[in-house]
Order: sequence, then structure tokens, then C-alpha cells
Amino acid sequence: MTKAVGIIPARWSSTRFPGKPLHFIAGKPLLQHVWERCRQAAKLDSVIIATDDMRIAHAAFDWGAEVALTSPRHASGTDRVAEVARKAKKFTYVINVQGDEPLIDPSLIDKFIQKLDSNRKIEIITAAHPFADAAEAASPHQVKVVIDLNGRALYFSRALIPFPRSGGFQPAEKSGRFGRRPFLFLRHQGIYGFRRDTLLRFVRWKPSPLERTESLEQLRALENGVTVHVLVTRHGSPGVDTPKEADALERKLQVGTHGFSRHGRRASSALKRTRST
Repeated sequence: MTKAVGIIPARWSSTRFPGKPLHFIAGKPLLQHVWERCRQAAKLDSVIIATDDMRIAHAAFDWGAEVALTSPRHASGTDRVAEVARKAKKFTYVINVQGDEPLIDPSLIDKFIQKLDSNRKIEIITAAHPFADAAEAASPHQVKVVIDLNGRALYFSRALIPFPRSGGFQPAEKSGRFGRRPFLFLRHQGIYGFRRDTLLRFVRWKPSPLERTESLEQLRALENGVTVHVLVTRHGSPGVDTPKEADALERKLQVGTHGFSRHGRRASSALKRTRST
């Protein structure tokens, strides 16, 4: 029987948002929101928080999470996830969930596992959704992906791809994969499902030329001939990269969006100590 584990990499240091995992949003730490959403995924057999920071570990232990302490030398969250997966030999599939996406859809995680289980040719799976407006699509902070007719990734880029030679950008509500015409402008969402052996091979490869150019590690998979399947959804989940984005999400949740309670439980003494350091 195949088993799947969700691993959430979390680190304290961040240039734009130090301490982000334990920043309170709607009464709970950001990371706890992510963990709780993952726990709702029916096909995950386990959810583990991977961190090298004891402040995060103590807080996660307090709300009941399983925590794996990792090396502080990892260059990326994927490397951190792989360290945990290397020891978790009973799992066939590893879902790498970003620790800053508190609205991650549990059903998306289940779809990843279903797809990996039904098609052995898929080694890595990720997600994308249509851009809502041209300005967002043009931003280098938003990663774009183009796919073939079978849903396989052709390329990921910070540039606007494909290039609209006619000059016409069709927003999601006018033209989409779910409408009359295929939607071409897709925002990549940073969640990945791996076959465990593929993940362990991936982190052994050196950073590839295109990966270094774009600063996108998923290009390492493509450059090494790995099939990356892209599950296209109608909508994505907003990530939190800055305090401003955290405040915006807080306001969104306070009006009842996404079913979160307006009043989360109070911080534990451990979390209080963490926030004061």
C-alpha cells in the first residue's frame, strides 16, 4: 500500500519577513494555518513540519504537530524536505507544501496524490492557475509556466511567457482553460508532489544553467529530463511574502472568507515567548 507524507519546510530567517512562520493571522500563527489545511487532506498519511529553528519547533509542538529538526545549511526548502524524506522510507509520495500559503486547498493535495498514483510516468506534479490581470502576469515576482497539450511543463519563467505577439492579454474571466479557448497565461503555484526516489535524485543534481539564470529550481528537473505534470485549477491560494500581505490576508479572513474563524485560539506561553524574542 502506497503512503503519502506532506512536509512543510519552515525557516525563521527571511529578508523581507523575519519570523514569518509564527506571525499571527486571524489569531493563529501563519504556519499553523498551513498545517491545519494539510491535515484536512484525506490522502495524506502524515504531515511533518521541517525546520532548523527551535522557536518554530517549540511552537509547532505546542499545537500538536509532528516536527523534524533539519540542518541549518540547506539552500532551499526542497533540500530541507528531502532530508526528512530520506529518513521517511515508508512513504512513496512526498508533498512539499510551502509554509507561507495558509489557504492551500486540501483537495488539491489529494488530487496530486491521485495523479501520482494513477500515472507512473509522472515523477513530479505541481499546480498553476490563470492570471487575473496583465500587470500581475508581467511581474517578475510571479512565476509563469507554459504547458503542452497533455499538461506537462515546457518551461517556467519570471518573464511573461508565452509572448503575446498580437499584444493581447486575455484575463482569466474572458479566456481560459475552463472556457471556450485554452488559457495560455498561467501562474505557477509553489506546491510540489514528488515520487520519493525522484526527490532524492533531484537534490543530488547540481543547480542547472537555466535554474541559475531564472533562480527557479524547478527548471533543474526539466533540464535533467524529468516530466513535471501541471494541474491547472480555476484559482490559486495567495502566499504571504511580506507583512503587508499578511495584513491584507488578515482583513480578508475577518470578513469570513475561506471559512476561517475570526477568532483563533490564543497563543500558548511558548508562542508568546517566541514573539517577544
